[in-house]
Amino acid sequence: MTMVHSVTIPRSILPSDGRFGSGPSKIRVDQMRTLFEAGTDLMGTSHRQPPIKHLVASIQEGLHDLFSLPDGYEVVLGNGGASAFWDIVSCCLVRQRAACGSYGSFSGSFATTMAAAPFIDDPAIYESRPGTYRLPEYMDAVDAYCWAHNETSTGVAAPVRRVAGSAEQGALTIIDATSGAAALPVDITQTDAYYCSPQKALGSDGGLWIAMLSPAAIERADIIQREANEAGSARWIPRFLSLQLAINNSRKHQTLNTPAIATLIMLERQVRWLNDKGGLTWSTARCTQSAETLYSWATRSDFAAPFVTDPDARSHAVVTIDLDDAIDANEIVAALAANGIRDTFGYRKLGRNQLRVGVFPSVEPGDVEALTHCIDYVVEHR
Repeated sequence: MTMVHSVTIPRSILPSDGRFGSGPSKIRVDQMRTLFEAGTDLMGTSHRQPPIKHLVASIQEGLHDLFSLPDGYEVVLGNGGASAFWDIVSCCLVRQRAACGSYGSFSGSFATTMAAAPFIDDPAIYESRPGTYRLPEYMDAVDAYCWAHNETSTGVAAPVRRVAGSAEQGALTIIDATSGAAALPVDITQTDAYYCSPQKALGSDGGLWIAMLSPAAIERADIIQREANEAGSARWIPRFLSLQLAINNSRKHQTLNTPAIATLIMLERQVRWLNDKGGLTWSTARCTQSAETLYSWATRSDFAAPFVTDPDARSHAVVTIDLDDAIDANEIVAALAANGIRDTFGYRKLGRNQLRVGVFPSVEPGDVEALTHCIDYVVEHR
């Protein structure tokens, strides 16, 4: 029998670009070209000087337009990535207790971070099995409701809407949008903090967090910071995790600490590209087209099936496909990689015999179609 990884896929059916990572995701050639061209003037420049501040201002303006931010909402940037923002939420946005949805590795980690904070109460955690989602429910004495728009580990997309009654109790709605932002539709008015990292749909590198904050979230951060500064307060907010400092710096179009300038250059170019193409309406439609190509293929296949059984919960950003037990997903991934098709492996902690495909806006829908033909070819010739 032919070793699967030695299968040579005909060039005629290969995708034009074989990058399908769920994060870091594909960075477009145009962004790399911009990095080379703009980098001559910008790389090695202080982030507190006009050239970089103009770059950050362009990013903020572009994201404001992309997400149609309401009056009073601000685009805030900080160092450390979305996982750092989990700690920022516990330090700076939860006054006493959060309620969290937990339905995969990343939403679960968000909830775990709330549980680890020593100066707030243990969160109420609403769990569901992988491949499904569960949103937190209304509870007295909760001042923040938290969940993930898109669970990257399982390919589940959850609704973004305020918990009934939460606005009346003054609670914030805080959404981890790392793999959902710019790939899934969203009404930002339903959130107070919609935050992400740029290495998914925003097509850049990691190490940065971006948050769209409501006036209520900005006010909450200010109040908690002032309380933490009072003598005898049990709450400690490190400067690196201070949302108030991040807000103040972002208003000056800079970050608290030195950012990776290359990340900013590629991010600015991607946001400009998305808006030029038609904004969120265009990008979400493109992701939907790619995702439906994969789900339809898997549904028709005699050896594959969508992992998420509820069509309404299937992500249009990260697609997870289970394979028949007779076909080793690791062998298929290896064969695809040997032919230049990369990062189709399932999430390691989930431990399923499955493929996982990032279908962010940078990925050409035609390449997703080609991927399905390549998988079929490898299975047929294994």
